[in-house]
Amino acid sequence: MKTIGLIGGMSWESSAVYYRLINQGVRQRLGGAHSARSLMLSVDFGEVEKLQHEGKWEPLSQIMVDAASDLQKGGADCVVICTNTMHKMADDVAASVSIPLLHIADAAAERVKADGIKRVGLLGTAFTMEQDFYKGRLRERHGLDVIIPGEQDRKAVHDVIYSELIVGKVENASRRAYQGIIARLTDEGAEAIILGCTEIMLLVGPDDCPVPLYDTTVIHAAAAVDFALSSG
Repeated sequence: MKTIGLIGGMSWESSAVYYRLINQGVRQRLGGAHSARSLMLSVDFGEVEKLQHEGKWEPLSQIMVDAASDLQKGGADCVVICTNTMHKMADDVAASVSIPLLHIADAAAERVKADGIKRVGLLGTAFTMEQDFYKGRLRERHGLDVIIPGEQDRKAVHDVIYSELIVGKVENASRRAYQGIIARLTDEGAEAIILGCTEIMLLVGPDDCPVPLYDTTVIHAAAAVDFALSSG
């Protein structure tokens, strides 16, 4: 079994879900008392969140590169960034190590394409929805048509993530707001919704969505299990 290297803490609420899903996945595949070989380097999200909102992406990139390097030195066979937003520096991270980086957008896109879906709605932080590092990858590498919410809806999605979900708060009013945003995306023709933030699954699930819902946390964790148990 290969060792999965996880960059976590962004936030730890979703990193804990990654850890659980990966270990459950290995046990389901191998049976008995089996669990995953993994390393997690968990950063201080208070520092990361501050730098994100200050637009200071260069020091953030260095934090991620240092984390990936430490995981490789510790014996990891791959790098998994346990957040969508910080894939903004995925290319820098991948270039800094000799082990593969398992990109969350690639894992999500492959699952979506396997189901024959072409047009998706994307929810995530403002950085993920508005900048091109994520939706551009979905479009250019995978040929998906990506719809994002309108300006007010993007602000609502972002604010709930940073004021509630990263600290473990799950509010019914926020769930209803997300349901409305999802409905508007489907009215615009979205055939499915990608939860492009690893915290959103704490708030909404398939019952909140009239079209297929792709939880990137679940998909990314499954991709890590596939890698760990692969023979290549």
